[in-house]
Amino acid sequence: QVQLVESGGGLVQAGGSLRLSCAASGRTFSSYSMAWFRQAPGKEREFVAAINWSGRSTDYADPVKGRFTISRDNANNTVNLQMNSLKPEDTAVYYCACTAFPYTRRTETAFGSWGQGTQVTVSS
Repeated sequence: QVQLVESGGGLVQAGGSLRLSCAASGRTFSSYSMAWFRQAPGKEREFVAAINWSGRSTDYADPVKGRFTISRDNANNTVNLQMNSLKPEDTAVYYCACTAFPYTRRTETAFGSWGQGTQVTVSS
């Protein structure tokens, strides 16, 4: 079972930036597809971004496209989410997730392991 630990959340003003990181345990991290989801208060958890095992293929939800960048460092078992031009509507708990299978879908059920989440709050 892969363990995922997120870090980097915090409070930032609108227009600012944050960089989230997710550290993964396990020797086979480089074969996993990774993703970030988020859950705002009173809303369902939603897909944010995903990256395949090599890092050559990425996918973004429309609300974050052009502002967020997902990347991975297989040598250090980490996946990152660089968030720029943050908006108050980006406020949420952000979760890291992974799957041992090739990334194909933006759904929660496609990912078998999850972190505990990190809070991101964007003030207006």
